[in-house]
Amino acid sequence: MSTPVRYGSWSVDRGATFGGLGVGTWVGAAASGIPVFAALGAQRWALAAAWTPLWAAAVVLLAVPVRGRTPLRWTWDAGHRLIGSVLGWTSWQARAATGSVEDLEEADLPGVLSGIRTHDGPPFGPLLARPVVVSDDRERTWAVVARIAHPGIGLSEAGTRARLGHGLAELLESAATGELVSSVVLQVRTVPDDGAERTAWQVANRRPDAPALAQAVTDELAEIMTAAGVRHEAFVTVVVPERRVARLAKEAGGGTDGRARVLYGVMSEFEARLLGGVGCTAVTWLDSPGLAAAVRTGFAPGDRARLTTEEPGLPMAVAGPSSAPPPERRHYEHDAWQSVTCTVLLPDKGAVMGALAPVLVPTTAGERRSVSVSFEPISHTRADRMIGGESMNSELTNEIRRRGGFRVRAVHRQEAARVEGRDVRFAEGNALVRVGVAAAVTVPGTWSISDYGRRLESSITSSGFKPLRLDLAQDTGFAAACVPLGVGLPRRRGVR
Repeated sequence: MSTPVRYGSWSVDRGATFGGLGVGTWVGAAASGIPVFAALGAQRWALAAAWTPLWAAAVVLLAVPVRGRTPLRWTWDAGHRLIGSVLGWTSWQARAATGSVEDLEEADLPGVLSGIRTHDGPPFGPLLARPVVVSDDRERTWAVVARIAHPGIGLSEAGTRARLGHGLAELLESAATGELVSSVVLQVRTVPDDGAERTAWQVANRRPDAPALAQAVTDELAEIMTAAGVRHEAFVTVVVPERRVARLAKEAGGGTDGRARVLYGVMSEFEARLLGGVGCTAVTWLDSPGLAAAVRTGFAPGDRARLTTEEPGLPMAVAGPSSAPPPERRHYEHDAWQSVTCTVLLPDKGAVMGALAPVLVPTTAGERRSVSVSFEPISHTRADRMIGGESMNSELTNEIRRRGGFRVRAVHRQEAARVEGRDVRFAEGNALVRVGVAAAVTVPGTWSISDYGRRLESSITSSGFKPLRLDLAQDTGFAAACVPLGVGLPRRRGVR
């Protein structure tokens, strides 16, 4: 029996830094120490001694991370949240709740999703379907969403898993080579099966003159299967920025239809690779009602049965929540539900394919788990610059340690070997991809969200990863983890 492949050739996304700190941090730390150096130059020892603790405090505020952010960044983010709460910027109510909807096809979503607009594209494919094209006015991007079906890898051998991983790598490398797609978001949502499809089938096919014993056995089996069953939903969102698609869209006729035609070419390529190397059994590009249902069940998992049996044509205007109060520091409330979102930090020792499976397992009926993995292919030119900076930084840091008489530890040698291996693979033609993982748990509003948040963190830890709660950004984290619209994790550097 072959050994599963362990993937672990990743590194922290720090760009061209020295000693793990960015250029801005080094400049700030040096600038805060100018009074100390000036006092030493003037031989004013008492003043230098008085300024030294202040300099040390400034360095701690600028450079020492606490749960992913420096103290100065925590203060800045908390101040923004406080100002927004006082001015009422964080409260939101749907137009449908007030009866002021003018266009039922116009999306009405809170927070970072407020800039989302949907457009029906021109006919696509042999069935002349009209997939919905999603535009984000805030981020200036265009996206298309597909619902996929995959048999899973639970019973697959190591060779099959390696082949599927190679297929995903080829898909991402093709996206990086084309330099058109900015991100590919894979989202999987797991909920206890509500039996909606089974109930609808029974209503349509059950015979009223069937024996009473057969009906009783059927009802008992349905109850047992519904309690034990788990349903998975998987979506793939392809995001293209406006600056990359504008010229091609002009050549394709301009406007929304021109951008949709460019996206259709990307969709055809992605569909072929998803059905091929990735191993999907079905790829369905969502139309407007399908996307509205996916968004609605993202905010309210309990509405899935009603949408399946009663409202197949849900308009986008009512796909979001009716109201969203100001987000709490450590969780997010939306209608009668509440969610906790954590980012998943990748372990240094690597992980095998399927290691995140325990994160998707609900611990009780009524709990919904969701995991989104965002892949951002990096262009060849920028990747070459980043890898060159990492290589120079690694060599310079180790050389300084040697000349200073410090020991080069095993972790330093391992990091240098990792950078060298990445450089070799890039020279062989492999692409560089930025990866972000967000996991969320959603439960009814009457349940203890703090308890289920701890359960989510425990599932992530038991899978071999490290959770990091998105404090002060739970609404954005929820949109990234639970709503298939291509919204990524919060960014601090503003780099697209």
